[in-house]
Amino acid sequence: MPIPDFLRELRDHVGHQMLFLPGVTALVFDDAGRILLNRRSDTGRWALIGGICEPGEQPADTAVREVLEETGVHAVAERVVLVQTTKPVQYPNGDETQYLDITFRCRAIGGEARVADDESLEVAWFDLDALPELGGFGLLRIKHALAEAGAPTWFEPAGPTE
Repeated sequence: MPIPDFLRELRDHVGHQMLFLPGVTALVFDDAGRILLNRRSDTGRWALIGGICEPGEQPADTAVREVLEETGVHAVAERVVLVQTTKPVQYPNGDETQYLDITFRCRAIGGEARVADDESLEVAWFDLDALPELGGFGLLRIKHALAEAGAPTWFEPAGPTE
């Protein structure tokens, strides 16, 4: 995966130390109710579309940008469905990162689903009853994206306040 210039410059100063970064996941649905997924080039697994926010970029803009960059599909972000901190990740080069993920339900408005960059091996639309293995991260996000418009945004409840 290409590392954005701002992150490369930051890593020059902090090395492999844990970085806490804002990230987004974009759940893109078409008019037939199918969801757009990509098969990642780094893991070979099917995944939801996502990425990190550039400095000064609004999270909804990040979601729309990532969808276009990775899949060639034009989308609009309709609503936030979930906010959650991810588990820490250690990359093969030793970099450690954790993300504050903001998940958006998005609607496809144009373009053709295709491999649009080197982050994907494949891009495809899936019926919800024929999803590939996504794991709990993906399934939780899809579940909340399917809630009716106006449903509250899901977040991990705070611990005891006593």
